[in-house]
Amino acid sequence: MPLPDYHGGSILNLMSTIATACGGSSRYAPLRGLDPARLAAKRNLVLLLVDGLGYNWLTRNWQDSLFCRHLQQRVTSVFPSTTATAITTVMTGLAPQQHALTGWHMYFRELDTVAAVLPFRTRATNESLTCIGADPAALFDHAPIYDGLQVATHLVSPQSIVNTEFNLAHAGRAARHGYTKPSELFENIVRVLSGGSNRKFIYAYFSELDALAHEFGIASPQVAAEFTRLDAAFRGFLAQIAGSDTYLVVTADHGFIDSPPECLIELDNHPALAAMLAQPLCGERRVAYCYVRPECHADFERYVATKLGDHAALHRSADLIAQNWFGPGAPHPRLAERVGDYTLVMNSNCTLKDWLPNEKRHAHIGVHGGISDDEMYVPLVTLAA
Repeated sequence: MPLPDYHGGSILNLMSTIATACGGSSRYAPLRGLDPARLAAKRNLVLLLVDGLGYNWLTRNWQDSLFCRHLQQRVTSVFPSTTATAITTVMTGLAPQQHALTGWHMYFRELDTVAAVLPFRTRATNESLTCIGADPAALFDHAPIYDGLQVATHLVSPQSIVNTEFNLAHAGRAARHGYTKPSELFENIVRVLSGGSNRKFIYAYFSELDALAHEFGIASPQVAAEFTRLDAAFRGFLAQIAGSDTYLVVTADHGFIDSPPECLIELDNHPALAAMLAQPLCGERRVAYCYVRPECHADFERYVATKLGDHAALHRSADLIAQNWFGPGAPHPRLAERVGDYTLVMNSNCTLKDWLPNEKRHAHIGVHGGISDDEMYVPLVTLAA
């Protein structure tokens, strides 16, 4: 199973190339096969991120799509291959090793709570982190990529999230534009491109494919219908921006696999394991960070080996940091405490989940976060208008 190629073949390196093309800088290698000069030669640069659009799913099922027609190469996501971590890389230009946002659920020791990062809410009570004194600027202690670029910057995202604490902290000086319907995504981009002759970088985020894949599965007719609509809208968008001197890049944060209910391992059925944990599971269903009581480490390792060994690979989280699963370079000072003592990387299409008393139980047919080909590889689509 592939690990992220942080040395020239990941979305991290794509952001390095984009930063250079827009007059900024990056500590990471540029993306192989995409010359920053090609991007810099155009007046406008648009990055469209389609949440959940995996390379394998695209090339297996949609060879006649406009996205496939302009497909340049496949690249990897980051680890874990999930929105909270990958989108932070896109919006900061930093590897997870440096930004230290490591999954949907994270234990923030400074707040002594487990929280959902993107909605900025506690897991136990579902209240805003601001209600318990959290400062987004302190929690997200990294600079947005937009603030280091020498062009006008714009962020286009669903209206429901455009002004969240996470987006406000990561948008920096970028102008924010919300949309309520998928068709308005491209209308917003066209409007921004038409607004003056100054050079612009636009980051546009499309979330609907991901939402449907979670609910119905990536192989579902609902996802297929949504992608068909997206491809048609994309075709119309290209006709609208023809001659606008724009370089367009399309990629994704991760791909998907489908995991049937019988592949879900629930901690309710493993009370002995649950009793060894000092915190709820963090991370993702496909990559779980385990905070284990100090006196239980040996028992925990033994239990996983005997009861879960066919379903998950057990790693000491410190080893994953040292082996650069989260990226190259010196780690963020809080990274170690945000990935627990152990990491369970699920095999095949298995998932792992615990439930807190207040949580509404829900099924996720489509899942991501792991290191399978389908989750880790995303497309790089490029074209000039």
